[in-house]
Amino acid sequence: MIDKLEFIIALAKERHFGHAAEACGVSQPTLSAGIKQLEDTLGVLLVQRGSRFQGFTPEGERVLDWARRIVGDTRAMRQEVDALKHGLAGHIRIAAIPTALAMVAMLTTPYRARHPDVSFTILSRNSIEVLGSLENLEVDAGLTYLDNEPLGRVQTVPLYSEEYRLLASSDSPLGKRDSVTWAEVGRVPLCLLTPDMQNRRIIEQLLRGAGAEVAPTLESDSMVVLFAHVRTGRWASVMPAKLAEVLGLTETVRSIPIVEPEVTHSIGLVVPHRNPLTPLINALVSEAKQLAPFLSAEGVSLRDIGSHDPKRRAPHKAS
Repeated sequence: MIDKLEFIIALAKERHFGHAAEACGVSQPTLSAGIKQLEDTLGVLLVQRGSRFQGFTPEGERVLDWARRIVGDTRAMRQEVDALKHGLAGHIRIAAIPTALAMVAMLTTPYRARHPDVSFTILSRNSIEVLGSLENLEVDAGLTYLDNEPLGRVQTVPLYSEEYRLLASSDSPLGKRDSVTWAEVGRVPLCLLTPDMQNRRIIEQLLRGAGAEVAPTLESDSMVVLFAHVRTGRWASVMPAKLAEVLGLTETVRSIPIVEPEVTHSIGLVVPHRNPLTPLINALVSEAKQLAPFLSAEGVSLRDIGSHDPKRRAPHKAS
């Protein structure tokens, strides 16, 4: 039964029978036969069939919800049994929005210092993809905005507030200012994230609210690309203050607060809405709760992780 529920989840993600079969490591006839057996067992049609995948029936949508829950709980049970037998070990997949990618190390570094048998995969995704990947069991946790789009059924741990800065050369027209307005930022040629990113949508809304049009001189889905251009001293961008601090400024590039209005958005950890959580994710949530006050301090950097020493705290319980 579990393998057939896995087929349904894969089909929801891929929206294509052949791709879903490949993702599950089976042939397409095997996947189709498994779904047909599940339909026969439940006595309802789950998938709208044609020459290609056309979606789920209403009953299929409900079965998909249950499949995600049952498969997720099955994985959690197996992981908890393994943790009881061997201690905390395994693999965690984390999807993060581009503006939070550099902050992931502040979670993973102390976590792995406590649990050296745990490994990680970190994926860059936009905010919608973070939640979709979590729902489809493709990732175990995410770092994303908590207050700007519907999150669905997840548990959250707020980590820090995203505040915005103009990053520009010190010899640029605004480079020596202590603060700038959004209207002034709108008159600067900017390099920004691509329009599918929530950070870009936030910045566009603020600029348009100040009466400015958004016409970037460069777009990328990578903050590293944007920051590399800014560090040349010949480009400007709007970036979160924490990200600028973590990546490190040069002597010629300044991080200037943007006011009128001053805006913040909450960034945090999102994990499945499940009780109990898997031991790996329960430990990650505990780590995030202890990290949050540290991140709220001014001037935090990756070098400061050493002072956020996990070995000085009581060990997490695998529960």
